Amino acid sequence: MEPVRKIIVPTSTTFTLTVPKEMVGKEIEVVACEVKAPRVLTELEKQKRMEAIEAIFKDSRVDLSNFKFDRNEANNYDD
Repeated sequence: MEPVRKIIVPTSTTFTLTVPKEMVGKEIEVVACEVKAPRVLTELEKQKRMEAIEAIFKDSRVDLSNFKFDRNEANNYDD
């Protein structure tokens, strides 16, 4: 049974929720809380986050620009 989720902008202090027939007679939970839109990062904030991420992983970076993958060699089980 899929949960019922509904985001609304109430126009009064009462709201009627219609539930599926499968939920009738069962214990259900109804939660009302304010939904806050995620804050959009500025370009400077994005740049600072990227610099922080790069600093964390700087020792784990590997240059694979000259890496060649040979599928036949990778699947050669005879050797």
